[in-house]
Parts: sequence; C-alpha cells; structure tokens
Amino acid sequence: MPNNADLLSRSRAAVWHPCTQMKRHEILPLVPIAHGNGVWLYDQEGGRFLDAVSSWWVNLFGHCNPRINAALIDQLGKLEHVMLAGFTHEPVVQLSERLAQLAPAGLGHCFYASDGASATEIALKMSAHFWRNSGQPDKTDFISLQNSYHGETLGALSVTDVALFKDAYGALIKHNATLPSPDWRDAAQGESAAHYALRCATELEAHLQQHHQHIAAFIIEPLVQGAAGMAMYHPAYLSRARALCNHYHVHLIADEIAVGMGRTGTLFACEQAAISPDFLLLSKGITGGYLPLSVVMTHDIIYQAFYADDVARGFLHSHSYTGNPLACRAALATLDIFAEDDVLRVNRGKADYFNHIAAPLRDHPKVKHFRNSGMIWAFEVDSPHADFAQRCFSLALQHEILLRPMGNTVYFMPPYVISEAEMDLLLARTLLVIEQLS
Repeated sequence: MPNNADLLSRSRAAVWHPCTQMKRHEILPLVPIAHGNGVWLYDQEGGRFLDAVSSWWVNLFGHCNPRINAALIDQLGKLEHVMLAGFTHEPVVQLSERLAQLAPAGLGHCFYASDGASATEIALKMSAHFWRNSGQPDKTDFISLQNSYHGETLGALSVTDVALFKDAYGALIKHNATLPSPDWRDAAQGESAAHYALRCATELEAHLQQHHQHIAAFIIEPLVQGAAGMAMYHPAYLSRARALCNHYHVHLIADEIAVGMGRTGTLFACEQAAISPDFLLLSKGITGGYLPLSVVMTHDIIYQAFYADDVARGFLHSHSYTGNPLACRAALATLDIFAEDDVLRVNRGKADYFNHIAAPLRDHPKVKHFRNSGMIWAFEVDSPHADFAQRCFSLALQHEILLRPMGNTVYFMPPYVISEAEMDLLLARTLLVIEQLS
C-alpha cells in the first residue's frame, strides 16, 4: 500500500480536482484517504478524521455501511447495468414505486440521471418543453433566489447565483432573474423569520404578476440554501410560493438534492410547508453516498403533456447510466435503513442532544447566527483572517475533524450514524479550532 506522501505526489501529477485552484495544493496538501468506517475517514498511515460534512453532504449512514455493501454485492451477481431506453429492470421499478409512495402527493413519475446538476437540467428542460407542448412556447424563463445554488452545468448555472461562477462563465449562460432570499439572517431587528419570509414573498408575487407570461418555473432549495452558507428560512415562504405559482401558472421546482432524505428533519424538506412541488429533485444522499444517482419526480399532468405519437413531443434527454441497477439497489438499501431503524425519529433525539451540548458554541463571543434544521447546523465566526476557511479546514484536520467552511460560515452535516460520544468530540474540537483562530 502506498504511503501518504507517495499518493499525494501521484495525485497532484495526474488528478485535476473539482472546483479547486490546484496551485493551492503546493502549500495546502491534499488529504489522502485509504478507507472509511462509520463517521471516520482514515489516511494511508492510520490518521483519522471525523467526517462532519458527510463527504460533500452525500453520506447518510456512515462509510462502508454493511447493509448497503450487502445490497451492492447481491446486485453485482445479477446485473450491473443495462440501458434504460427500451429496457427496464427490477431495481429501478422498485425504487420508483417506493419514492412515489414516500414523496408528496401526486409525484408518481421518476426520471433518472447521475448527479444533481443533471437533475436541475432535466427539470428546467422538462418545464419549458411542457409549456411548448401545451401551446405556450414563450414560457422559457426561470427565476431563483439570490445566493441560490443548483449545479454547475450551463443550464444549472443559469439559475445559480454564485458570483465566482457568473464571472467565469457568464458569457455562456442564459441570464434569469433572482429574487430576495428569505434567509432569516437578513431580517430586520426584531422581525420574526416567518414575517421576513412573507415579506420576501411579496417581491416574488410582484415579479410573477409582471412577468409570468414568460416564466416556466421557479426553482428553490426548500428551507436551507446550502452553498449560500446554510441560509435557513421559514417554511411560510414555501407555502406562499406554492400558492403564487399556482395562481400565475408557473411550475415550482423543489431542489432537494442537498436537503432531502431527512436532512432537515423530515424525509423531504417541502413536507414542512405541506406542499407538493411540480418537480422534486433528489440526489446526494439518495444512495447513502455510495454511487451517483439523481431523480426528477413529477406528476401526471406534466407526464401526459409528453405522451403522444409524435417523437418531438417526447422528452428529449438521456444519460448512458440512467437508472443504473447498482445505484438503484444502493438507494433501495438506503430507504430500507430509514424504515427499519426509524431514522427520522432517532435523528430528532440526536439533534436535541447536539443542540443541548452546543450551548458553549452557541454562546461563544466569536460565534453568531447559530442555527439548526434537522441534522444541519451552521454559524458564522467573527475572525480577522481573510483566509478563514482555509485556516479552519487545515487546523480542524490537525484536531481529527473534517470541516469545510464556506467563507466564515462553519457547518456540520454529519452522517446520521454519529454517536453522542462523537458529537461531544466534534463540538469540543471545533471549539478548540475557533479559540485558536480567534
């Protein structure tokens, strides 16, 4: 087995890492990982790191989970892949049926891809194509929230409000309107999160009233805007958005790629507003963090608009690995764990415990806007360092925890299998990091 230094050298020479300025790794070494177990990742020489960010928000039930492993081993002996154009197989049918039973009412049709950005692309194309098939070809625009993130392919970037991406690729993308985020950190002094959410919804209403003839869909991350620094908002905004989209005949796309699968405390975040979107996007945790898979769920009215003799009225989109049997089996095993272990109930107890022990962090003089939604926690750190995120990441590794701050926002999104002892360790080590950086 190679040692850490050997693997790092080979990786720098051969691998172009995602969303990374590679020159930084001249002074900030890559982290070599050999294996994982539960919430822990281990390097080539036995060093360990508590994965407090679920490896980019995907891992739900721990690394090397024996039940997901067993499902994949079983599937490997049956079928590894077959194209989903003109063919079908048991895992994709089972997964579609189970998701339809679990999802908000009416979402009974599943279209599969391999990643979250692809799910966004599918939903945008499907929405605009629906309106074309329905005799309203001018409805080709989209709206999203300020600071939104829906992926980095060109269509997804058109509804992503991240300055770094807009500056780099703005000439290549269609520009759509962004509306004020209901992020409660922006509320006026003394204003409740619910009141601020509804105040932001009035601007959504004004925009729809003026432009609805050209708008195909409103895409939104329900309850938590991940890349905006875990911006959290009141479900009243979702309820109002659903009503407004209904009134102005605009689709509502719920991007639950990051916040679905129990992250906000309910299986789907939009449940907390008691709404059913026109499109529900899932990825990341749907396979427990094992294999790439995404799904766009929609209802029968949209499906029927494409159901015709004319090929041009069909939905013209495909991926080679659509509905891959191995990925579907991993997703089915993930859903089994939810059901068999009563995960949502257990997670409520874990969240209560962490919120209780987090008092020293919440009350720390350098911490502000401590917030929680289900199994997501976030806060800002008042730091003099312009490179706080890089310093925090490096120092946290020295304390055996994997944090990946966004600016001065530190967040926890750990695997659901985290124990109370591991929560105690995560909190204590994070406090050490903050003290050393302050």
